[in-house]
Amino acid sequence: MALTNEIKEKISIEVIRVMIAASEFVPANDCNNYNNPFLHAFADKLENNVSDVPYFISLASWLHGLNTTFGQAFFENVAHILCNGEKREYTSKKLGNLPITKEQQETITQIINDLSTSSKKPNLEAANRKLLQKDDSEKVKAEDFSADVFFENNDSVVAIELKTVKPNSGGMKGEKQKILEGKAALFHLFPNKQIYFFFGFPFDPTVNPENESVTSYNKTRFLNSIVNAHKFCAQNEFLVASELWDFLSGKENTTEDILLIINKIATTDFLQKMQLLKDNSKRNLAEYLSQLEDWNLFSEKELIINNNLIISQLTNNNLVRTYNKIAFNKEGYNWDRYNTLKSLL
Repeated sequence: MALTNEIKEKISIEVIRVMIAASEFVPANDCNNYNNPFLHAFADKLENNVSDVPYFISLASWLHGLNTTFGQAFFENVAHILCNGEKREYTSKKLGNLPITKEQQETITQIINDLSTSSKKPNLEAANRKLLQKDDSEKVKAEDFSADVFFENNDSVVAIELKTVKPNSGGMKGEKQKILEGKAALFHLFPNKQIYFFFGFPFDPTVNPENESVTSYNKTRFLNSIVNAHKFCAQNEFLVASELWDFLSGKENTTEDILLIINKIATTDFLQKMQLLKDNSKRNLAEYLSQLEDWNLFSEKELIINNNLIISQLTNNNLVRTYNKIAFNKEGYNWDRYNTLKSLL
């Protein structure tokens, strides 16, 4: 099942937002830095034109080259859109001492020690049975933690630590301890609910796009590429590439849907198309409406279709000024303007 129009629009606006920001950082004469995933879209400003790169190679470069400046915020926002989730921070400053028991703390220490010495292999189910159970031992302070993606269902809580780059050498021990302590605290904050806490990787950097699908992943190979990943974490503690995006959306082929949206917007003529949509004098042109549809901008399309009715309802200067505002800005889309004009219909 495909993504809904509402979700497509939100992802499209996120891509537009990042593209607008990226356009300000494209070098005029320096073609040596291809870590910026949006350089393809602005090939006309570069010495070497890369617009003819084959379709999936282009998309692979977009994903694999996504740097932390643009990438972390983009992936987090798209993840929130797909699962209707949010970023959550659990700190003592906000909540007082986070709840965790002495027995849970000792269990975490034992699990980490066993994994560090390789006396036991990582086992998610066994660890949860030991850690996520009620006990009467004294309460102790848990470490502050956050979840890049968080959502709560009637019977479960899901938290995801989203990574756009692989943990540093030796970092998996600390990452695993953070996850364990987070799960222990969530167990007390959300009693009688199943607790899930995953590592999430938006793409598999070990995939070779020349002979593998950019949407694929090889979890064994991926974990082998991270120092001590297999030592500290079981495979079902990681969500990688399309596995992550399908999990968040609850639908299959979500990565393909996201890439299709990106491929329509992140093109070499993005700036020209964006300029069209910023030109209020072009609202009545067929190409304006066509561009909105091509970029999944259904809300603005609705306003354009009802333009004459909206104009008839502009009964004061404030409404006129709102109507004359540019629909698109650095944030992607002016939702305040939309909501005001929508109320006139």
